[in-house]
Amino acid sequence: MKILITGANSYIGTSFEKWVTQYPDKYNVETVDMISGIWRNKDFTSFDVVYHVAGIVHIKETKKNADLYYRVNRDLVVETATKAKAAGVKQFIFLSSMSVYGDVESGIINKDTILKPKSNYGKSKLQAEEGITALADDNFKIAILRPPMIYGRGCKGNYQTLRKYSLKLPFFPDIKNKRSMIYVDNLSEFVRVLIDDEVSGIFYPQNMEYMCTSEMVRLIAEAHGKQISLTKIFNPILKIAKINLVNKVFGDLVYETDIDTYKNTKYCVVGMRQSIQASEKG
Repeated sequence: MKILITGANSYIGTSFEKWVTQYPDKYNVETVDMISGIWRNKDFTSFDVVYHVAGIVHIKETKKNADLYYRVNRDLVVETATKAKAAGVKQFIFLSSMSVYGDVESGIINKDTILKPKSNYGKSKLQAEEGITALADDNFKIAILRPPMIYGRGCKGNYQTLRKYSLKLPFFPDIKNKRSMIYVDNLSEFVRVLIDDEVSGIFYPQNMEYMCTSEMVRLIAEAHGKQISLTKIFNPILKIAKINLVNKVFGDLVYETDIDTYKNTKYCVVGMRQSIQASEKG
């Protein structure tokens, strides 16, 4: 099976490439840089699968960079998928995001949840989904992934913020919330299974267990031999605070467990505690 990762040096792409080295006789993986226009001269005809991971993320949104999100997260995706289809590629896998749902007031996403992205990131991802879905047919499978927060050793984003708190603070708020997350190796295994099965559709990969933010901070500290005290003293203030950061860290945001029963989460090869240990110690 020959796989092309469109997005060189991306965290998700390099993690997948490393993951499938376990199967040297089964997968042949190449990557191509999408920053310059050189990729447009790349011959796609020898590839069975294109896994598109290139995108703009983890930068602060402004009016000035709004257009960049749509050029990279939407237009580039559709252009790449169009090229792949013309080259006879059998399957196109697109890394979208949970952000296509926007702010979910209930904190629970199910099959009936309305797609209502708020950010340019979420809007551009959704528009990319719509653009490539129009290209799908019996000979060109489109698989769209809407993962929640992805974490692992060396990842960027919210995990690093929580890591900083866990290693520097002597105590942390003890709030019982639920968050869908996925460890990067579990995501890589999920993609590998999708490729083996040559399937199409929209998928919601997540760890088998929901994570509590406070518990995650405690596990990160534990991985470094550090004890952090969890306290409820700040809970009343945090629960009434109308601050986006507070809601983002301590609010509930989960996919219902039955939203995606594909392979019955057998792709979750690493458990929660083990995944934190691996993220911190490699």
